[in-house]
Amino acid sequence: MIVIHSPAVSLHDPSGYFRRGQTISHPEQAERYWILRRAVEGAGHRLIDAVDHGLEPLRAVHTDSYLDLLRTAWTRKDELPGVGEEILTGHFARPQMHARPAGLLGLLGYHMADTSTPIRAGTWEAINGSAQAAVSAADVALEHGHAYALCRPPGHHAYADSAGGFCFLNSTAIAAERLRAKTSGPIAILDIDVHHGNGTQGIFYGRGDVLTVSIHADPTNYFPFYAGYANETGEGAGQGANLNLPLAEGSHDGVWLEAIGEGLRRVAAFSPAALVIALGFDASEHDPIGAFKVSTEGFAAAARMIAAAHPTTLLVQEGGYLCDALPRNLVAFLGAFEEARR
Repeated sequence: MIVIHSPAVSLHDPSGYFRRGQTISHPEQAERYWILRRAVEGAGHRLIDAVDHGLEPLRAVHTDSYLDLLRTAWTRKDELPGVGEEILTGHFARPQMHARPAGLLGLLGYHMADTSTPIRAGTWEAINGSAQAAVSAADVALEHGHAYALCRPPGHHAYADSAGGFCFLNSTAIAAERLRAKTSGPIAILDIDVHHGNGTQGIFYGRGDVLTVSIHADPTNYFPFYAGYANETGEGAGQGANLNLPLAEGSHDGVWLEAIGEGLRRVAAFSPAALVIALGFDASEHDPIGAFKVSTEGFAAAARMIAAAHPTTLLVQEGGYLCDALPRNLVAFLGAFEEARR
């Protein structure tokens, strides 16, 4: 497997995270990158550095005003006397309050959904590196048939103009848009992260040229709460191009794999030019913030199904958090995928 990565992704390394009334160690630390990188290196996969394609692939998905904030927020930190090692707001816009302010704290609350996405020294370099890895991997997948983008922070909760759920730039959406532009054909996204890919859904919800399918824990009482329901099928030109398959918390391999099969059947009916997999390992039975009970063999079985689904497939790393099973699940998935492709 060709693995595309950027060491710059390790420059964003948040420490604390406010969750359920207390501050805990942030689940999405830079160590995730090093764990995943060591795992693919140890398994003999080929690592190549991402190429910097500039801002245009990002602008194809995200708004200029949002990108400008992400790029400049840390350089504006002196606007906030007494700021520490990160900038984080506790004030968030609501539908009833939609004016875009000028001040930095207000802007952060306008463009962020929660307190999981602090801006630090190196944040822009890290999230840009992750996005560039996704773009570069899209190009490699077109040439070689498949590739794995070792992205972090994850991206699928980021909307065109909003961060949230550890995500700043939507690498999955950026890669899909790159593939769509290069193939001039429709693209399908299958998201198997335990959390609904709400940002990805939002970016493509009104479009019919990108199919979005998400298999995730029922959001009735699980993040992201406000999207991911089965009745969300797209709107306008995108009507019918969005499929959500929410599953009960605690779902095991069989139910999860059955849903993946249903998602892949929808992908086949869509006849895309390429398939993007939003590859989350937080469906694992061992994940610290997950809600499913998927085993390592379950991930390998999913990989075999996905490998047979489309000749051009891009794997983009999404969730999967710090636990001993994380590298095992990645190695099992990539190994099973490669074996099925031989």
